[in-house]
Order: sequence, then structure tokens, then C-alpha cells
Amino acid sequence: MEKEIIKTGKLPQIDFESKATYQSEVIELPISLPDVNITPPNNDQYQLNLNVNQLIYDGGHTNAALEEKTASLKTQQKQVEVNLYQLKERVNQLYFSILLLQEKKALLLAKKNELASTLKEVNAGVKFGTLLPNSESVLEAELLKVDQQFIELDKDKFSYIKSLSQLIGENISSEITLDNPEISLDFNTEINRPELDLFKLKKSQIKASEKLISKKNSPKLLGFATGGYGNPGLNMLDNSFQAYYLAGIKLKWNVFDWNSNKKQLKSLQVNKEIIDTEQEVFELNTSIELTKHESEIIKISEIIESDKEIISLRKKILKTSASQLKNGVITASAYITELTNLYEAENNLKAHYTQLLYSKANYNTTKGTKN
Repeated sequence: MEKEIIKTGKLPQIDFESKATYQSEVIELPISLPDVNITPPNNDQYQLNLNVNQLIYDGGHTNAALEEKTASLKTQQKQVEVNLYQLKERVNQLYFSILLLQEKKALLLAKKNELASTLKEVNAGVKFGTLLPNSESVLEAELLKVDQQFIELDKDKFSYIKSLSQLIGENISSEITLDNPEISLDFNTEINRPELDLFKLKKSQIKASEKLISKKNSPKLLGFATGGYGNPGLNMLDNSFQAYYLAGIKLKWNVFDWNSNKKQLKSLQVNKEIIDTEQEVFELNTSIELTKHESEIIKISEIIESDKEIISLRKKILKTSASQLKNGVITASAYITELTNLYEAENNLKAHYTQLLYSKANYNTTKGTKN
């Protein structure tokens, strides 16, 4: 729309004007001639004019204005893209938070099934007098605690899904099950963020502005025509309403602007230097952030290997504890402690897996690589 407005500068400019005036004095001849009676113009005068102006040449000012406006619009569009891109990290956070809650719920369900199975065996032991009734109560209380944790996980997931829906502008069902994404990494590729394109476009806009300023004082050649009806017309000595017209060309040239253009160009140069500095700072901060993500990915990968060993040992301990509980060697509380230890170890593994995916996603987001 703004570009179309600029283009209208090359179209004929048409305006209509009318005026009525009263003059305290009018033209009179300072001499009198025998037998010649020259009537001076009336003090009251009236005019209706239709004026047409056509730009013939403006030294490239209109084209430069179009180029500057095009550069400005591209910069604005890229700024919108940058603003939206900066929401990606928040989307990543919500997505992987929901994913982690799903993993926790799956582990909690496995824990509940294990408790329910053990409770059946304990019930049989109590029935036949090999185990104390208290063992049943301990396991039942733990099952109630697990049900409470289900409620908490469901409420948290609903909250995160609602936030994610608002962020991406799409309605997401609270029953949705998110998948673990496949995320590949390339530590050697260059940064490909939209901010870098924005810096380039800002510099291009400054270049276009410099060109526009250089054309600002170019001479302008215009053709014009005026058609009118008034009293008097072009013949000032004819006191009657007359139709008239005139046409011609005119040249406009601002030969001195008190160094206004020079000052504007200097201001643009300062802005360009600021953009260069902003780009350098952005690239440095991004590089530091990538190094941080890379270190985090390596660290979590090592922790995951340790988690696997811990889980293997915890499963052996739980298997022994389950056998001891059935034989009345340990209490139900001792068994629950070992079951909880295994649950927490598996929870840690899932959390670290999700954290690894989250760090990989953030690495790619920081670099500008699609996940």
C-alpha cells in the first residue's frame, strides 16, 4: 500500500480551486487618451481553476523512495520472523516438559502395577498367617499415594498443554500423547539464525536511505496546465467572465539545504556502525550459548550411561527384597523403599533422556537448524 502511494507521485496531480477577492486598488493607466475610454478592472474578482501537474523528471527520487520503502518492508517482515523465532525456545521448554510428564506417568503406572501385584501376594500371606496384617496396610497406603501422584501429573500436563496451545495458536487436546522426536546434530555447521538476515536487511535499508537522500535535492521538471473561468480572465482589462487556459513547464531545484543531507548521511553511518556492533555481539553470545549446550549434551550422555548401571543394580536389589517380603524376612516398608529407589532411578533415566533431547533441540534452535 505504501509503495503504491509513492508511485502516485509519477501520476498527474489534479486539483481544483476557487476564490473570490475584493481589492482595495486595481490597475489603472496613468495616462488618458483622447476618445479612448479604458475601464479599469473591477475591485471584486472571481476565479475557478482546474490545475494539472505532471512530473516529467525528478532525478530518480521516486525510484529511490520505492527502493527505500521496499527495503523497509522487508526489514519489518524479517523482524516479525525474528520475534516469532525467539518463541521457539519457550515452545521447546513446554513440549519437553509435557514429554517428561508422560514418561513419569508411564513409570508411575508400572510402579502401581508392581505394588498391586505384590499386594495380592501379601494378602495371600496374611490369609495363611505367614505375614503380618500390617504389611497390607503399608502397601495400600502406598497405592493411595501413587493415585495422588497421578492426579498431580495430570493437572501439570493440562496446564502445560494449555500454555503450549496459547503459544502456538492451536487447540491441543489434553489427551494428546507426544512423541519423542528424532533430533540430529551437526556441531560443525555455521549459525543460520533469522537475526543474521535481519542485520543484512537493516544495512540494505540504510543503503537505500543513503541513495534516497542523495536524490533528495535533484532537479525536478514538471509540466503544468491550468484551465479556468473567472472575472477577469487573462485579459485584465476585460471586465467580464471569461474562460482561459495556460500551459507550460517548470523546473524546481533546491540548490542549498544548509548541509541537511550531509548530516542525515552522517547519522545513517552511525546507525550502520551500531548494527555492525549488534551483529558482532549477537554472534559472540550465540557462540557462547552453543558451547554451553554442547557441554550439556556431552555431560547428560555420560550421566545416562551411569543411570543404566544404577537401574540394573536396583532391579536386582528389588527382586531380592520382593522374595524376602514374601518370606517375611523384611517388612513391607523396607520393600517399598527399594521399589521407590528403583522408580526414582528409572525416573532419573527418563528425565535425563528428555533433558538430552531438550538440550539437542535448544542447540539446533540456537544455531538456527531445523530439528
